[in-house]
Amino acid sequence: MGIFERFLSLWVALCIVIGVVSGVASPQLFELVAGIEYASVNLVVAVFIWIMIYPMMVNVDFASLKDVGRKPRGLCITLVINWLVKPFTMAGLGILFFEHLFAGLVDPQTAKEYIAGMILLGVAPCTAMVFVWSQLVRGDANFTLVQVSINDIIMVFAFAPIAALLLGVTDIVVPWATLLLSVVLYVVIPLAAGYVTRRFLDNSGNHEQIADFTARIKPFSVMGLLATVVLLFGFQAQTIIDKPMVIALIAVPLLIQGYAIFAVAYGWAYLWRVPFDTAAPAALIGTSNFFELAVAVAISLFGLNSGAALATVVGVLVEVPVMLSLVIFANRTRPHFAW
Repeated sequence: MGIFERFLSLWVALCIVIGVVSGVASPQLFELVAGIEYASVNLVVAVFIWIMIYPMMVNVDFASLKDVGRKPRGLCITLVINWLVKPFTMAGLGILFFEHLFAGLVDPQTAKEYIAGMILLGVAPCTAMVFVWSQLVRGDANFTLVQVSINDIIMVFAFAPIAALLLGVTDIVVPWATLLLSVVLYVVIPLAAGYVTRRFLDNSGNHEQIADFTARIKPFSVMGLLATVVLLFGFQAQTIIDKPMVIALIAVPLLIQGYAIFAVAYGWAYLWRVPFDTAAPAALIGTSNFFELAVAVAISLFGLNSGAALATVVGVLVEVPVMLSLVIFANRTRPHFAW
């Protein structure tokens, strides 16, 4: 990993501090940025999020789908965990903690927004950083590419219905038009742009151009994420100053979700005797989240200064250290997959 990815949690933490300090010092500036929106979409944040997502979508190679049947067990684990388990366990943990265990610490309306942000994280499986996690465990690169490509296709059709279902179950009113617009803006359009870019670079006959291009634009992706973090915490500055423990409260169920989902997926792969170079990426992609999409949709649905947007950004803060600890655990348990 490059310096940006390796220390992403540190950069996110620094941007949280910058955002909170700036929000307290210049609230008028953030109010001005908040007003630059169209159809419930903040245009400034939208630009940053497109900068985040586009480089990841260039990595998606739909030609890899021809290998979809090569390792069916690993793919089965990924799809079941991502679409039939993780969204529902995330919603369950959100309800458990914020409607029961933490009920006296957070007002009911804010608690619902935190649950909504957690649900959006749970419904969005990772599409980019999983390539890094797979590399760190020396996973099968082709299998990882197939995983990501299939998940992106499913996400186009399944993200909105599952998100709407779970948000509805938790009594959160979701405008379908805004949710569908978010999917088009932050999944369909970047995915199409990435596909066109990849085809253009690939048609030159020099396949290394794709890797060179993504390497050059990858830092912009992280910068877009960090700029979004500064804005979100700037909008949330007064809330965080008034209730400093809120970050820790949101982090608790996210940590439990991450480790529990990995344990289920990795244990399933072990019992199913899946080879390590397939089992580890399958478990890691099931654990990791497409937090860029979750942040974008939370902002579109609930607003820049909402609890949902804050919860998704806390997901960014938690994700990298959790995933790196799981990579270490996977590498240390590699000998147990001797077959």
